[in-house]
Amino acid sequence: MPRSAEPVGSDLLRIDDELTDDERLVRDTVRKFAADRIMPHIADWFEAGTLPRDLVPELGQLGLLGMHLEGYGCAGMGPIAYGVTCREMEAADSGLRSLVSVQGSLAMFPIWKYGSEEQKNEWLPRMAAGQAVGCFGLTEPDHGSDPSAMLTRATRNGSDWLISGTKMWITNGSIADIAVIWAATEQGIRGFLVPRGARGFTARNIHKKLSLRASVTSELHLDEVRLPQDAVLPGVSGLKGPLSCLSEARFGIVWGVTGAARSCLESAIEYAVTREQFGRKIGSFQLTQRKLAWMAADLQRAQLLALRLGRLKEAGKITPEQVSLGKMSNVRTAIDIAREARTILGANGVTLEYPVIRHANNLESVLTYEGTEEIHTLAIGQALTGISAYR
Repeated sequence: MPRSAEPVGSDLLRIDDELTDDERLVRDTVRKFAADRIMPHIADWFEAGTLPRDLVPELGQLGLLGMHLEGYGCAGMGPIAYGVTCREMEAADSGLRSLVSVQGSLAMFPIWKYGSEEQKNEWLPRMAAGQAVGCFGLTEPDHGSDPSAMLTRATRNGSDWLISGTKMWITNGSIADIAVIWAATEQGIRGFLVPRGARGFTARNIHKKLSLRASVTSELHLDEVRLPQDAVLPGVSGLKGPLSCLSEARFGIVWGVTGAARSCLESAIEYAVTREQFGRKIGSFQLTQRKLAWMAADLQRAQLLALRLGRLKEAGKITPEQVSLGKMSNVRTAIDIAREARTILGANGVTLEYPVIRHANNLESVLTYEGTEEIHTLAIGQALTGISAYR
C-alpha cells in the first residue's frame, strides 16, 4: 500500500468533524489554554506534588467551571462541549480535569440540582467564577464502593445539625471554601454544605502519592460540626443524591481519558518518526507500526463511545448504566494505550520529559475513583440480567 503524503494524526476517523462550530471553539480555546498555561509547567507540578490555586479563577474566566449548568453565572453549555473540555484538560493532565469536573459536577451540580434558591445564589456564581472552590465528601476510609454503609452521621440538636465522621480521598478538599458532605441521618442519607472554617471541620492533604500528583487530595474530619438547618440540601434524600452527582462526573471521565490516551499516542508517534535504531527510524519497523495501529484503533473506539454518550445526554436519554459502560471501557482503553506507548519510548518513557508515564500513573487513580472497574461491571451486569450481584 502506498504511503500517504502526510501523516493523518491521531484522529483517523475525523471524529471531531461531528462537533458543532461552538464545540470546536470550546475545544480550541481549552487546548490553547492548556498549551500556554499548563503544559510548560505540568511536569514540574507533578514532580513537586503541587497545583497552583490561582489556576481556579483563570478557569472561571474561561467559563469552564460548572459550564454545563444553567443560570447563576454558569455558561449553560451542552454536554459535548463539557466533554470536549474534559478531554482537552486531561490531555494536559488528569489532575487538571479532576479539578474542573469535581468543581462543576460534584460540588456545583448538587447545589444546582438539590439546593435551595438561597444556597444557589450564595455559592454558584462565586464557584462559576472560580472565586470559591468546592469539594465532594462521600468516600470514607472504610467505605468506598459501598456508600450506604457510611459511618458519618448527622443528628438533630435543637434546630441545628451536628455532623461527625471522616471522608477520604477528597479532591480539592484542603483548598475548598465549601464542602458538600454526605451523611447518614434518621431520614436517610442527606447532603450538607459545610463551609471552610466551621468549628470542628479540618482538612489535611494526603502525601506520598505516585498518581494525580498535580491535584489536591485530602482527608476531611468532622468532629461534631454544628450547622444550621439551612445547611442541608433540601431537594434530595437517600443515595440518589450522591450517585446522581457521580454519574455527572463519570460522564466527564468518559471523555477526559480519551485526551490522556491521545497525548500518549501522539507522543509515541512523534518518538517513532524521530528515534533511530539499526540505522532506521523505529517507526519504520512493522512491530512498531502494529502497536501504533492498534493504539489508534482503540482510541477511535473510545472517542466514538464518548460521542455517542454525549448525544444520548443531549437528548436526555442517558442512563447510569450507559455511563458505567463508558467509564469502565474508556479508562481501561486509555491505560492500555499509555502502557503500549511507554514501550515505544523505551527508557525515555519513564521520564517526565515525556507525558506518557505521568498519564499512565494518573490513569491508575482514574481506574478506581468514582466507581472502581469492578463496581461498574456489576452495574452493567445488573442492567443486562436484571440481577443484582452486589450482595
